[in-house]
Amino acid sequence: MLGMIGLLASLGLLIFLTMRGINIIIAALISSVLVALTGGLNLEKALMESYMTGFTGYFASWFLIFLAGAIFGKVMEDTGSADSIAHWVKEKFGAKHAVLAVVAACAIMTYGGVSLFVVGFSVYPIAVSLFRQSNTPHRFIPAAMVFGSVSFTMTSPYSPEIQNIIPTQFFHTTPGAGGWVGIFVGATIAVAGSLYLTRVVQKAKQNGETFSLPYRTGDVSGAVSEIAASLERGAGRPLPNIVCAILPLVAVIVSLNILAKFISSTSAGVLSLVLGIVLCWVLNAKFVRKFWEAMASGAQDALVAAANTCAVVGFGAVAKNVPAFQKAVDVLVNIPGPELLGLGLAVTIICGMTGSASGGLGIALPILAPIYLAKGLDPGAMHRVATLASGGLDSLPHNGYIVTTIRAVCHETHERTYKPIFVLSVIIPLAGMFLAILLYSIF
Repeated sequence: MLGMIGLLASLGLLIFLTMRGINIIIAALISSVLVALTGGLNLEKALMESYMTGFTGYFASWFLIFLAGAIFGKVMEDTGSADSIAHWVKEKFGAKHAVLAVVAACAIMTYGGVSLFVVGFSVYPIAVSLFRQSNTPHRFIPAAMVFGSVSFTMTSPYSPEIQNIIPTQFFHTTPGAGGWVGIFVGATIAVAGSLYLTRVVQKAKQNGETFSLPYRTGDVSGAVSEIAASLERGAGRPLPNIVCAILPLVAVIVSLNILAKFISSTSAGVLSLVLGIVLCWVLNAKFVRKFWEAMASGAQDALVAAANTCAVVGFGAVAKNVPAFQKAVDVLVNIPGPELLGLGLAVTIICGMTGSASGGLGIALPILAPIYLAKGLDPGAMHRVATLASGGLDSLPHNGYIVTTIRAVCHETHERTYKPIFVLSVIIPLAGMFLAILLYSIF
């Protein structure tokens, strides 16, 4: 009983500390100490062996993917390719469809392998412009950006996002695993989310809400966000042709799914992103501003992102040694209903506990994959269910991308923005996971 209480308390502490803005590495270490002490583990072994093995093991397996993806994002940003795509979407959709334009811009870039954070800072000024022209409440910008970035693009077949790559290592599949069910569920999530978001925005407008830039709190209370205003003005720089801007994204997706048939998906992911980087430089050479600086900045971002995720995986490596953790896994694995249901629930709960889709997969799949492979289930179905599950409860308020998008990019608050985000990135994706489980069970 004490172990279960300690496990839940440590998870609650991790969420609380993260929500308070405490660095995730520090928060994960503190939470690891708590779960070790309450779970009867030797503290020295828990930290020096379990935590560090989890931390370094994840780093060794996935850092090159983080590095290539982060550099690709920075190159897209440095050459102006990301801005070109955002402006092209703005022109095609227009202010009349401001919300869907923001969703589309984020979806195109993230499905093409561009880093989430690069996408956020690239699309936000376009979103401000479109939302102002259409007099759409600013508080819906984070929801549109989050929906376009994570709800269906990172969990759909053929995506180069790491959440779609990690399961390939454990189920011996390719990024396109899951067949028509995966494609259908991804499209269903996209359509359902778009309809919901359009409806709530229209309702807010009917209730008299209008556009206004967010007001900063703290030291400049009542002042209009300087960052939002400066981003909207932009630098007025020339941008690459849309074809040259979008071809590197296409190259990443196509090469990933071709190479994955001949080499490991991890290696294919790295090579495809490197190809995207080179192609972006070659096609947009005259727009390159800071060649080495973009690489250095991408490397720095990769170290931070990887270390933050590794810290969460390290915490999970300690937690899984507590008997209460194994009992919880046993309950989920043996839950009544379709066998895939236990896999989906276990993955999404662990991702929710850690606030990280990739971190949760890194903790869950080494434990769950052997169990479910032994059951003789279809590896493609398991891959797709695990990926869809990672995109459910991971998006609770303490998720790093959610916090960054709301606070750092949009200068909003959880109170004003999180409700539609919850529906779009938690409720609808979870419904998609259950739909996939149902379809795989029937077909």
